[in-house]
Amino acid sequence: MTATDHVRITASALGRWAVAQLQDSLAIGLLWLLGLWIIRVPWAPLWAILAAVLQMVPHFGPILGLLGPVLAAAWRWNDWQHPLYVLVLYAVIVLVDGFLLQPYIMRRVAKVPIWLSILAPLVLGFVIPFWGFLLAPPLLAVVYAYKARRPAP
Repeated sequence: MTATDHVRITASALGRWAVAQLQDSLAIGLLWLLGLWIIRVPWAPLWAILAAVLQMVPHFGPILGLLGPVLAAAWRWNDWQHPLYVLVLYAVIVLVDGFLLQPYIMRRVAKVPIWLSILAPLVLGFVIPFWGFLLAPPLLAVVYAYKARRPAP
């Protein structure tokens, strides 16, 4: 296999991973929109679009996407209950995304098994504390692209 083949396989795998990330961001935006409409948070479409865009920023993006709806709910109702509803919505979205959406999308787009897409970030995050969690999904996509190209024994 030549260097060009390696670059092509890696680029293709990373491209599929990027498509999976875009699909995940779109799903997160739709979940935010639905949840914020149910809670009746002002400017729900704006916060949902912002959450979808910020979903691409690892670790800090989802938290930054949470600030706007929490502040809007606090400003609108002047109580602690509505911001708490937004925090509960955030927790539900994080759980649904981490345990259902991301593994499913990675399996469908990048052909990574669901169990491995849940386990690998945890293990790599433990081994390489900050970077392992960030690198696990694209690394898995590349490894499984090479595994698919390997000739059968």
